[in-house]
Amino acid sequence: MFDRAEIGDRAILVHMDIQDDTYREDLDEFKELVTSAGAEILDIVTTKRNRPEVKYFVGSGKAKEIAELVKLTEADVVLFNHALSPSQERNLETIFECRVLDRTGLILDIFAQRARSFEGKLQVELAQLKHMMTRLIRGWTHLERQKGGIGLRGPGETQLETDRRLLNQRVKQINKRLEKVRKQREQGRQSRQKAEIATVSLVGYTNAGKSTLFNRLADDNVYVQDQLFATLDPTLRSVAFADDVKVILADTVGFIRHLPHDLVDAFRSTLLETTEAQLLLHVIDSSDENREGNINEVETVLSQIGADNVYLIQVMNKIDRTGTEPRIDYNSDGSVKRVWLSAVTGEGIDLLIEILANYFREDVLSGEIRLKPNQAKIRAKLFDLGVVQSEGIDEEGCFLLEVRISKRDYQQLIQREGLADDLLLSESQP
Repeated sequence: MFDRAEIGDRAILVHMDIQDDTYREDLDEFKELVTSAGAEILDIVTTKRNRPEVKYFVGSGKAKEIAELVKLTEADVVLFNHALSPSQERNLETIFECRVLDRTGLILDIFAQRARSFEGKLQVELAQLKHMMTRLIRGWTHLERQKGGIGLRGPGETQLETDRRLLNQRVKQINKRLEKVRKQREQGRQSRQKAEIATVSLVGYTNAGKSTLFNRLADDNVYVQDQLFATLDPTLRSVAFADDVKVILADTVGFIRHLPHDLVDAFRSTLLETTEAQLLLHVIDSSDENREGNINEVETVLSQIGADNVYLIQVMNKIDRTGTEPRIDYNSDGSVKRVWLSAVTGEGIDLLIEILANYFREDVLSGEIRLKPNQAKIRAKLFDLGVVQSEGIDEEGCFLLEVRISKRDYQQLIQREGLADDLLLSESQP
């Protein structure tokens, strides 16, 4: 695996209060990230600007102030709570005379520390290499000239071009290895589908309590720590919520505000456990004052990976910190919207298990479905599920399908295809 760049033990943090939401970050979350990376916080420099400065991100005066602080504290690294351009990073390193790491580099470093599985390490390395390729110029300015002279005559390739070529070769190697792992993972998913075993995937903002809830539901001992990105590699367990309800429970990596795109792309195969799940449990830290923003960030990432159409129930965790009583909230149509519980104390867990058991219990609905000619894809899906009892065509050329379908498959169908809840006509319980 690619050796991660040590961020150093002694760090100065830089946080800018920016009015533009595109650049705005949370300082408390940044401090948690730095602590999770294992760095010692020497000092925190805060500043306020309407927009970032082109050369140093911060103003030139503030940059000189930070440079003096670096010398005074003998800091190893300066960490920015923002995404820096390669040129900004290079300019800051020149004036600070120490390493500079932005928010993306910090998150990549944490992921490099957390990865344990072969696939996880490859995914992190791939993200690291893609990030590094945009910053290759650092440290090689003295080699920008074409090779030449006695003993140096050759293909005319600069050191920068050589490095870029080597990195491209390594990226191709990793992609080939990941493709093999993806095929193995896909075989596992197909086996579960053939066995008609549903998957429930836990998603949520990092440190929301997903792994604690996973351990509570699966009676397992997955690594749990009060730190960001404690879980990186996905964990799957078979869980029985009732005698007749057995599912695969998946614990996944937590999301975070402005999650680096390279990481999202690199972990796309792992996140397929989320996109192909039959139900998502969105675990939310109900005690976090920024929970609404965190919910929006998770929904954004779910949309990015194509999981925004999977049926989702919100799990409002950590009610032991808020004094809230366990309860279930319902939508206007009577379906479950959210459940309030504490994964640590176990309060409300029985409500969640009851919800899951009812959701996956094979209650069968019978009725007629009317599909327009341009809805042939949905018709094919119903035949694939083996739920069509008979078929006819009305005078308008629409398909009339008599079906017997489980509540679970019906809810998934209308959720994934964006259909109305009253798709099933003349509904009756057999």
